[in-house]
Amino acid sequence: MNKKLFPFIAMAALMAFPSEAKVRLPHVICDNMVIQQNADVNLWGWDKPGKDVKVSVSWSDDVYTAKTGKDGRWSVSVKSPKASYTPLSITFDDGEKTTVNDVLAGEVWVCTGQSNMEMPINGFGNCPVEGANDVKIDAAKVKGINFVKIPSVMSMTPLDDADCKWEKVSPATVGDCSATGYFFGETLNKALDIPIGLILANKGGSRVESWLDYDNLKKHTTEEVDDSAKMVKKFEWDYHRPLVWGNGTVHPILNYTVNGIIYYQGCSNVGDPGNQYSDRLKILVEQWRRDFRNENLPFYFVEIAPYNYGSQGLRQTGALLREQQLRASDIIPNSALVCTNDLAYPFETTQIHPRQKKPVGDRLAYHALKRNYGFDKLISDSPRYKSMEVSNDSVFVSFDHMDWGYDRFEDIQGFEIAGDDKVFYPAKAVHFWEPGNNPRNETVLLTAPEVKHPVAVRYCFKDFQLGNLKNAGLLPLFPFRTDNWE
Repeated sequence: MNKKLFPFIAMAALMAFPSEAKVRLPHVICDNMVIQQNADVNLWGWDKPGKDVKVSVSWSDDVYTAKTGKDGRWSVSVKSPKASYTPLSITFDDGEKTTVNDVLAGEVWVCTGQSNMEMPINGFGNCPVEGANDVKIDAAKVKGINFVKIPSVMSMTPLDDADCKWEKVSPATVGDCSATGYFFGETLNKALDIPIGLILANKGGSRVESWLDYDNLKKHTTEEVDDSAKMVKKFEWDYHRPLVWGNGTVHPILNYTVNGIIYYQGCSNVGDPGNQYSDRLKILVEQWRRDFRNENLPFYFVEIAPYNYGSQGLRQTGALLREQQLRASDIIPNSALVCTNDLAYPFETTQIHPRQKKPVGDRLAYHALKRNYGFDKLISDSPRYKSMEVSNDSVFVSFDHMDWGYDRFEDIQGFEIAGDDKVFYPAKAVHFWEPGNNPRNETVLLTAPEVKHPVAVRYCFKDFQLGNLKNAGLLPLFPFRTDNWE
């Protein structure tokens, strides 16, 4: 067994034994927690086997009782009130009382993935977050956004607890919150005017396999999951290892009642073959929906940003992963993908952590607000390729989700076209419109002098290529290709 993993296995064994003193709660159930409003909220913990635990809540006269099992575990489901900024309390009594104070009822979301979700308002070394100082100043006015950071921990076995605590957003604490998660929560808070709880469970560099459980890995992959020594040998970098991050970082929160998941991950899966990534992401979402006990749990995720994965960003390895993410949004019910093609600066070709995080969080929130909270008039979907028509040396391209039209008529950048020789050339792109009901109206017309008989179109289908075509909601066109050439 690998020595680096052994301490975490020992920790899991230690957590299996309940406290002998009084009821013990998981760390995530503590002061300043946010519980999901108007829901059957799960509460749980440990005590001596065979003991009765009574749970009373400040917002009603109801008292809930649970009896611990042979393993000392207990759980209850309590009815939560509607969202409010009024502090609540929950008392656990097994003969000796433990009370959790300053509880808020609101909307609870899990923010998970790799380093671009983990990246805090403070940024990383040499990786700043745009607007961080303004966020810290404005945090003095924030009301009701709380967050809890689950430590990034490896474990070969599922852990039931994590050393964490809920924090209220303030100028002193907001710097430690996920930037993407915070901006998501801030937009929800502003739109709904209710408390927002953010559960941060991430690991930088993690792969989609890092979060799959043992059964799914054994059934759907060829990863080494039975022997930690083999796993370490196969995956030199610990953040690439399967299973262990889900066991250590997400498993401790699976009993918590949440209303949705936002997810930013994919860079470490660049280069995966075929449909492997989208198929495995679908499996992961199904796994989480099962474990959070909500088969329709909203899942909103982020396209990996433009980045030079090699050859000055001209290769298509990153583009192929983005293509897989778009496919995943089609095959995963109740999901939506945020496009980030416009959210890297030209000088960030080798910056895996681009600084523009507020638009990422905002766009995730647009999906949630429109799909879950009744903001029907919001434009939340980025445009995507619909169809093409070739006429002589020209290509007419149309799109879905244009929502009131294009954001520009001139200087449209990012398109390429190719003929039968499969060589792509930059295309001149113009907004096409003629009087009357011409079916080609509201399309983009593409031409290139080098291509007399075009057969294929690509848009920003490279590791790093910035386009500038957006819809009326200023949401960027998803990169795409019409060919399937290698």
